[in-house]
Amino acid sequence: MTALTLSTAAAPGLRADAIVIGVAKGAKGPIVAPGAEAVDKAYDGRLAGILETLGASGAEGEVTKLPAPAGFKAPLVLAVGLGKEPEKDAGFDPEALRKAAGAAARTLTGAKKAVFALPVTDAADISAIGEGVVLGAYSFDAYKHNGDDAKAKNGKAPLAEAALLGGKPRDAAHKAAVLRAAAVGEELNRARDLINMPPNDLDPEAFAALAQTAAKEHGIKVQVLDEKALAKGGYGGILGVGSGSASAPRLVKLSYTSSKAKKNLAFVGKGITYDSGGISLKPAGHNETMKCDMSGAAAVFAAVVAAARLGLEVNVTGWLALAENMPSGSATRPGDVLRMYSGKTVEVLNTDAEGRLVLADALWAASAEKPDAIVDVATLTGAMMLALGSRTFGIMANDDAFRSALHEAAEEVGEPAWPMPLPEHLRKGMDSTVADIANMGERMGGGLVAGLFLREFVGEGITWAHLDIAGPAFNEGGPFGYTPKGGTGTAVRTLVRLAELTASGDLG
Repeated sequence: MTALTLSTAAAPGLRADAIVIGVAKGAKGPIVAPGAEAVDKAYDGRLAGILETLGASGAEGEVTKLPAPAGFKAPLVLAVGLGKEPEKDAGFDPEALRKAAGAAARTLTGAKKAVFALPVTDAADISAIGEGVVLGAYSFDAYKHNGDDAKAKNGKAPLAEAALLGGKPRDAAHKAAVLRAAAVGEELNRARDLINMPPNDLDPEAFAALAQTAAKEHGIKVQVLDEKALAKGGYGGILGVGSGSASAPRLVKLSYTSSKAKKNLAFVGKGITYDSGGISLKPAGHNETMKCDMSGAAAVFAAVVAAARLGLEVNVTGWLALAENMPSGSATRPGDVLRMYSGKTVEVLNTDAEGRLVLADALWAASAEKPDAIVDVATLTGAMMLALGSRTFGIMANDDAFRSALHEAAEEVGEPAWPMPLPEHLRKGMDSTVADIANMGERMGGGLVAGLFLREFVGEGITWAHLDIAGPAFNEGGPFGYTPKGGTGTAVRTLVRLAELTASGDLG
């Protein structure tokens, strides 16, 4: 992981491989952003003009390299675009800083140290820049021949150290901002690692073992229900989905507790370590990325560990519903009826609508503890991708105020999300003639139908929200900002922010 430090030294005097500065889109061309005054002075105040000559405009994510002036202890100046210049007396949006830092960190693969002289007005800016650096420097190389050296495909290791200027090393708020950035960024990267792992190495048992190891390291209580315990407890949804695989399912409970906590949160994650669709087999071309169908569980896992590392004054319980959905002679068939942990029966009309089955059992288990709120996270429906695209997740809830608060938290931390309804008329489509409910309903509005199904398994009177992260959980395109190709770790920051707001009593 990239080490983060604070420095009050002037950029020209710091030994590093590069100095990162910000450039914004001004009314008449690119402008040098605050934080880079000493660098601009070394170019005799002509840095903006030089950058424009080199083709820079200040557009978001744009990276321009130029040799450092004489006398600098770093050989390179890297100017990264921040987007439109903010209004007078307004600072840059933290997400713009996060993206710029991430783009710079990706560009500086192979560097041992970089100095980040980006605009800083408060601790939130420091946290955003630090997060961007840690997330942007991420690479997944464990399965490459040089993976033991943590090197990327081109043989270069990720940026090793980032010195952040503009903050004060002895300021408590600034120090806390750096620690938060490191904790959240590193745990989000843990989620990315899990999502990117091939399914032959990350089956439910292996995932549970990794959770146990991390829990022990961070003082988190862990309980793992194996297939025997699941059968004894009556977890028909998880067992039904996992019945076709040689790898048995697991339900993992992670409990972080604070002696000062006044509220209890439960996070529930869909953890299908590979989704073939089961007997309702996915068509060719839809299987290649299905190792990512455990992204919800990865996000929940990472968020609980991050809460523990940050020492948040809130109790957070994570439920990882882990199974592999495979076709075989023992697999659940379309037409089968499963008796869920809640006691309700579900007619399985499509075995590829399996995520809602494992979540239903975990939601009921979480409800039994009467938390103040439950949030489930899942790569649940292709319908949500059709509705919101590949970078935005949907939020459904049984409480409008809670849905709005989650939406605000997501936008605050830079995770695009959109509130979605739960139309009551769609519930009728899941009526079954042989069971209490079917796992499929109307085709149109399929993402909302899935949310309505999950709502059936939330305990009465418990505030609940559902995050369908099917679109942004796995980036099949090129990297951008601090987002890599592959697993993204979407929803980790939203969950952590929700926990922070709950701990502070500031949840809207």
